[in-house]
Amino acid sequence: MTAPLHIVLAWHDWLDLFFHYFLLSFMSVGGAISTTAEMHRYLVEQHGWLTQAQFNESIAIAQAAPGPNILFVALMGWNVGLNAGSHAAAVLGVLCMMVGIMLPSSAITLLASAWGHRNRELRAVRAFKQGMVPLVIALLISTGIVLGAVNRDPATDWPLWTLSAVAGLFVWRTRIHLLWLLATGALLGIFGFV
Repeated sequence: MTAPLHIVLAWHDWLDLFFHYFLLSFMSVGGAISTTAEMHRYLVEQHGWLTQAQFNESIAIAQAAPGPNILFVALMGWNVGLNAGSHAAAVLGVLCMMVGIMLPSSAITLLASAWGHRNRELRAVRAFKQGMVPLVIALLISTGIVLGAVNRDPATDWPLWTLSAVAGLFVWRTRIHLLWLLATGALLGIFGFV
């Protein structure tokens, strides 16, 4: 990682950081990664709380690590705090940025799902759910295609595409838990079948 900057953050800077990420949550329709241009403008260009290298490294490390890709926000918060001079500030940076970006979207999801469950018999709710089915299926199929096209050559990618199609059929037609299918796919990959 890049050497930390030496910055001073007052309490109102921490509040500003929290509220900026709070507002970004409403814009992150495609996930938090879709707001990185604004994060860069705010953290690197406007305030200078992160260097370009720290910003890039936060995204690269989080994308390479297993787990949710929103972890890059936590790494940015950690780096802002380290630049402010301590590990306690780094924890505060993580809390400000992660709670800020997660709170609105999580609250909206919780409220919308509770409302949808309470009103599941309404025609509009049923229509919305039925309308979402093709979209979700299409997104899953596109994910299978993207993951199956790892070599960008149909002659070598056909086993992955076949595995994706078979797994999709198993999920659709059986009650086999998805984790068993993932484990099977992992074993096939380990032994070089796909």
